[in-house]
Amino acid sequence: MAVITALETADVRFPTSLALDGSDAMNPDPDYSAAYVRVRTDADDDLVGHGFVFTIGRGNDVQVAAIEALAGHLVGQEVEPLLADMGGTWRSLVHDSQLRWLGPEKGVMHMAIGAAVNALWDLKAKRAGRPLWQLLAALSPEEIVDLVDFRYLTDALTREEALDLLTAAEPGRAEREKQLLESGYPAYTTTPGWLGYDDAKLERLCHEAVEAGFTQIKLKVGGDLADDVRRLGIARRAVGPDIRIAVDANQRWDVGDAINWIRELTRFGLAWVEEPTSPDDVLGHAAISRAIAPVPVATGEHMANRVLAKQFLQQRALQVLQIDATRVAGVNENIAMLLLAAKFGVPVCPHAGGVGLCEAVQHLAMFDFVAVSGTIDGRMIEFVDHLHEHFTTPVVIEDGRYVAPTAPGAGTEMLAESISAHTFGG
Repeated sequence: MAVITALETADVRFPTSLALDGSDAMNPDPDYSAAYVRVRTDADDDLVGHGFVFTIGRGNDVQVAAIEALAGHLVGQEVEPLLADMGGTWRSLVHDSQLRWLGPEKGVMHMAIGAAVNALWDLKAKRAGRPLWQLLAALSPEEIVDLVDFRYLTDALTREEALDLLTAAEPGRAEREKQLLESGYPAYTTTPGWLGYDDAKLERLCHEAVEAGFTQIKLKVGGDLADDVRRLGIARRAVGPDIRIAVDANQRWDVGDAINWIRELTRFGLAWVEEPTSPDDVLGHAAISRAIAPVPVATGEHMANRVLAKQFLQQRALQVLQIDATRVAGVNENIAMLLLAAKFGVPVCPHAGGVGLCEAVQHLAMFDFVAVSGTIDGRMIEFVDHLHEHFTTPVVIEDGRYVAPTAPGAGTEMLAESISAHTFGG
């Protein structure tokens, strides 16, 4: 049997701060980065599993070190048993008592486990010769629930309820898969909206977004109210009355400030308000949601684990759940969050504002459409037009929609020359 021979890591950083790409009220000068891992085996097929954690520069080395700490758990392990039981593999890492103590189930170590888990899923999909979304969507309802850890969730979602949801969605899978391959998945773009862009660039990129077929854009807000009003006015005039505009505060406000600020911006017709306050403040988000209704609250990209997702949903503290491919412990935990959202009838619009996140999270959204929620109504995946050229299978956007990927794998493989050229300190 093949065994894992190495976890190779790299501290990959891109100087996006030079053009203020990715800038927002809390992160004015981000350098999009990836704490990167490659899972190598001694199999004759030479296939390699790729995964990463997205960061924004300083501290990426800490995240790399956390991934390296997993080598003793995986190197020397037989590949086939790990890939055959990805639910068990996930639990063996997340439930390790000494690793768990560092969280538990949140933070740098939890995200490191997610990078390793995602790399194993990439390897599994490549071995199967299928894109990850199709590999997951082909699993039976029983196989899908076996991937999920229901501990801490059963007061909101039991294994039996999840099985019922998946079984109910099973009859239309083939038709939905065909629909994805023919017409893709809706997208919205944040490309025009970075806070550091000047007004002329904002207006130009808004026009380009409409011309590219996007029906929603997103602007960063929260630095200065007068600036936000001016910038939203420019965007609304540029895109016209029919294009949706979401705003994202990136955790900038206290609860009262969020309510007052958002009320000043509602004149522009907001699709949603994203991350208005601390990502851990369930009750604060609930208070904001009540106060600004019917404007929806969207959050989730910094949600540390499935337990927080459960609590946000239980408290009706969000109206749009935004999963992130690398914030929690990988594919398995994101599937738990998709199931929770389906139970509560809340749409999922994944976060993808970072290097490689578009490539990775599209697979989760497409799996959700085929096998879990069965709908794309009110759902779209974020798109930012940055750094896709560094991936072996970059996303393809046509007429404002993600083209369903057909290449084997999870979309997480970065070009070797990009890794080499952008390794920090290299």
